[in-house]
Amino acid sequence: MNKLNFHAMTIALSLTAMPTLAGTTIRMQVEGLVCAFCGSAIEKKLRSHAATTDVLVSLEHKVVALSLKDGQDISDDTLRTQITDAGYQVKKIERVPDTLDSLRATLKGR
Repeated sequence: MNKLNFHAMTIALSLTAMPTLAGTTIRMQVEGLVCAFCGSAIEKKLRSHAATTDVLVSLEHKVVALSLKDGQDISDDTLRTQITDAGYQVKKIERVPDTLDSLRATLKGR
């Protein structure tokens, strides 16, 4: 194998191993969610981001999640600030491989 083919294969393999933001779901544990109004306020705020495709708010499980457009992201600092400024406390932010639909199903099944 010549050097050019070897380097091309090395680059291709490294790119497939890189994490991608496609289909990313951000899941947050949020304290202070007690009523439908709370959920609506947070949902409206998160839907205002151009990167957001859908939002889930579970009062029962104190979970707020959003799905992102392919290749886009919203920083943890931005999310934390917006939710904190709305009067709620963010306990945890994580990016998960689950879709929002599968997360909905999981939360309903608990």
